[in-house]
Amino acid sequence: MHFKTSFRNKSPIMNPLIDELKQLIINALDLEGVTPADIDSHAPLFGDGLGLDSIDALELGVAIQKRYHINLDATSSETRQHFHSVDNLAKFILMRQKN
Repeated sequence: MHFKTSFRNKSPIMNPLIDELKQLIINALDLEGVTPADIDSHAPLFGDGLGLDSIDALELGVAIQKRYHINLDATSSETRQHFHSVDNLAKFILMRQKN
């Protein structure tokens, strides 16, 4: 796994949500030895970024649905785009919570 720390600032609402999502990823996927600071908010969650796989995606999707009470469509290309990075996930969750 490759980790980079991102210090790019977002809105005051986004930063706590991004930190919360990073911790959710760590907890839901039992990523031992990983801290929220190790996860780059803009790096891909899959492949060269955090290195997650399809099983991780399912587990993370379930955790996000439970925590934020939003529905996800695993077959949707939009959902795949939302799961590209922590930053994309945060934007998606904020958008869904406003609706």
